[in-house]
Amino acid sequence: MSLLAITLWLLFFFSSSVVHSGAQGSSRGSLGDGICATSVVVHGYKCQELQVTTADGYILSVQRIPEGRSGNGNNNKKQPVIIQHGLLVDGMTWLLNGPEQNLPLILADNGFDVWISNTRGTRFSRRHVSLDPSTPAYWNWSWDELGSYDVPAVVEYVSNQTGQKIHYIGHSQGTLIALTSFSEGKWVNKLKSAALLSPVAYLSHMTTELLNVAARLFLDQLIKTLGIAEFSTRGIPFQSFLNQLCAQPGVDCSDLFTAITGNNCCLNSSAVSVFLKNEPQSTSTKNLIHFAQIVRSGVAAKFNYGIRDQNIRIYGKASPPIYNLSNIPHDLPLFLSYGGRDALSDVVDVQTLLDSLKSHDADKLSVHFIKDYAHLDFVMGVNAKDIVYNAVISFFNRQFN
Repeated sequence: MSLLAITLWLLFFFSSSVVHSGAQGSSRGSLGDGICATSVVVHGYKCQELQVTTADGYILSVQRIPEGRSGNGNNNKKQPVIIQHGLLVDGMTWLLNGPEQNLPLILADNGFDVWISNTRGTRFSRRHVSLDPSTPAYWNWSWDELGSYDVPAVVEYVSNQTGQKIHYIGHSQGTLIALTSFSEGKWVNKLKSAALLSPVAYLSHMTTELLNVAARLFLDQLIKTLGIAEFSTRGIPFQSFLNQLCAQPGVDCSDLFTAITGNNCCLNSSAVSVFLKNEPQSTSTKNLIHFAQIVRSGVAAKFNYGIRDQNIRIYGKASPPIYNLSNIPHDLPLFLSYGGRDALSDVVDVQTLLDSLKSHDADKLSVHFIKDYAHLDFVMGVNAKDIVYNAVISFFNRQFN
């Protein structure tokens, strides 16, 4: 899923703790209650639980689905695809629907070598070479680091394992960390193409007043009054915060799910039920503050520490550098898919992103608009195979270089 939105909605209903079990083992098949065992192997697919360590010491959980259910050919000849989830969830979110409807297994059945990435801080990626998740130091990161360390580490690992260039699929936060990394030339030379679902780079036109209020008031107040580093459901009076948000002028909380994500057309109620049993996942409070900064500033920039001297020490200037998305290599094949009902990846903000890509090679940019889709339909929509995933696969199959 994506952004701080889903957490606010979920926290309205839940006060239980997020699961904090670190991933163990490496390539020895599935973990007892891991993503492979619970959501892949049970459907008859092979799956490996792997670990990737980032340059700054975070140990990430990665699942590899090397072939389709029927077994289809030599793995060395398969095109590798990395799938990156959004904020406040983990790789399990891609697998909530059945095998015929979820993206990883559809890709595997279509002959791709699938790698599911899980960002730091989520339940199976809560390990570090020296830091403990119970300490604030572990949570001193935002989406800057996800783009600078997490995804590059997974890309490097997959590249070394397969010896091939890689297709990338991201949703929401997974698109932001890709776009900003691409703009700085990171890991682009190892990619064959990228598909960005519900792309997020600008957030000034979100159509949910609840999130606009949350971005401008909630996060800064949270970190100031509670002083927490990990953002999770444990031990914090979230319902009180939500009630305060819902009391703000113009905020309608009568249907939170729709108000936050947009009017999703095509969600399976059983998949939503499974989602509620597994999510939300933790992230750093610093990460959520960074998202709020995008909303307030209207640009995608590096984290603003709010202290002139600290920004100067880190960036060499008083204000954090802005990511120049027009610097994305113009010959990198990109597929962007967005929805007309998406309250988070709003059509106006997506158009601003497309304006940043106006110099992109015309034959390397595919834009896919789905009038009836909202934010969650891209991951959990029962018809996403026909509406989105088949188009992504066609796009991948057209990339021959």
